[in-house]
Amino acid sequence: MRVSDFDFELPEDLIALRPVAPRDSARLLIVREGSLSFEEAQVRDLPRFLKRDDGLVFNDTRVIPAQLSGVRSARGGSGDAHIDVTLHKRIDPETWAAFAKPGRKLALGDRVNFGGGLKAELIAKHSGGEVVLHFSKTGNSLDRAVALSGAMPLPPYIAARRPPDERDARDYQTMFAARDGAVAAPTAGLHFTPALIEQLRKAGVRSSTVTLHVGAGTFLPVKVDDTQDHHMHAEWGEVSDHAAADINAVRDSGGRVICVGTTSLRLVESAAEENGRVQPFKGDTSIFITPGYRFRAAQMLVTNFHLPRSTLFMLVSAFCGLETMRAAYQYAIDKRFRFYSYGDACLLIRNAR
Repeated sequence: MRVSDFDFELPEDLIALRPVAPRDSARLLIVREGSLSFEEAQVRDLPRFLKRDDGLVFNDTRVIPAQLSGVRSARGGSGDAHIDVTLHKRIDPETWAAFAKPGRKLALGDRVNFGGGLKAELIAKHSGGEVVLHFSKTGNSLDRAVALSGAMPLPPYIAARRPPDERDARDYQTMFAARDGAVAAPTAGLHFTPALIEQLRKAGVRSSTVTLHVGAGTFLPVKVDDTQDHHMHAEWGEVSDHAAADINAVRDSGGRVICVGTTSLRLVESAAEENGRVQPFKGDTSIFITPGYRFRAAQMLVTNFHLPRSTLFMLVSAFCGLETMRAAYQYAIDKRFRFYSYGDACLLIRNAR
């Protein structure tokens, strides 16, 4: 498909720079596959749209302070150079793939000092500013050094308008965050509160957690004209034996699998067999979901409003239909819903099959 099919105009003032409080007071747009009629609610109303034995699937990844600033040592007659780095995928205990700015100032073998005893050597360089860094620390020692030196990696459409601050350390983390490794939040989960989870539990709605360490590649623009030419960055995920059993139990009881966030959905679909049963999974996934994809496991999706021409808008268009999603987004714009990571949410419902 043409990438231009997924374009739309978004007024800049609809980009949310802060989340609402409390989190579950965010607006919720109900979108049904193939329908051009929409319903408005709030996230706290979610129990009204679910039934006993439905199952929510959350992503329990935790965002790390993945933005580092350092100085490249002088070399070849050139002086020191300031380098900004965003980690995006861990390769081994002391090595990360990252995006570097300005990448043109880095060459193989360069060393970057991030302060606090944290240094790294550039061991690979790719297009688009992507590099591979081998750090002077390893394992938990590296994690602690990054936590001390790094900053919360706000999405570029927020970071361009204000710097990160102490509030973001709380706001840009879901209540489910348990496993360090993400450099972007699974933002649909930001809307959930303990009170809402308790309401859902009392209503007989089940829940389970999977892990997908969201990478900075989620924010990269699609630069090709045709979707089949786009390359997705791989992200590491895990569906444990217990989580797979829980999700399959939902299906076996007649309940619906509701993925909270596109990250949970991509991982569950990566782990699902043709018949919809989910198998334990541990490893990388680069699944790219566009219209025409046949969903195996997920029947519903809670998600935020995404960027035009993005892989995430392509995914939701595959879930409920491109015509429906274009109409839903225009409705949201007309009704002044708040967009992107700190914005409002929608509940996407696929037709029964």
